[in-house]
Amino acid sequence: MEIIKSMFYFILAGIFEIGGGYLIWIWLRDGKSFLYGIVGAIVLILYGIIPTFQPANSNFGKVYAPYGGIFIVLSILWGWKIDNVTPDKFDLIGGAVALIGVIIIMYAPRS
Repeated sequence: MEIIKSMFYFILAGIFEIGGGYLIWIWLRDGKSFLYGIVGAIVLILYGIIPTFQPANSNFGKVYAPYGGIFIVLSILWGWKIDNVTPDKFDLIGGAVALIGVIIIMYAPRS
């Protein structure tokens, strides 16, 4: 159950980070309203809070290192579903390698 809860927080943080960054991106790059930037900034602040809900025995580095792998996979999925950029075999291989790293860093048994 702890792993499911942990993965939920990783995915939620990723959605908030990518979503907040995307709102700022479209504000500055696509000329959307300043409100997109404000909402994006608020979402990014919330992203910074979400990782603190990870298990109490996890330190900052142990949470943020594997989160990078989750971010990679979510970014590939975001690009596919939001920007309509179909991932190629190298995106998929890289995403798989990143997820393996997440599992090893975050969930491998420690002595």
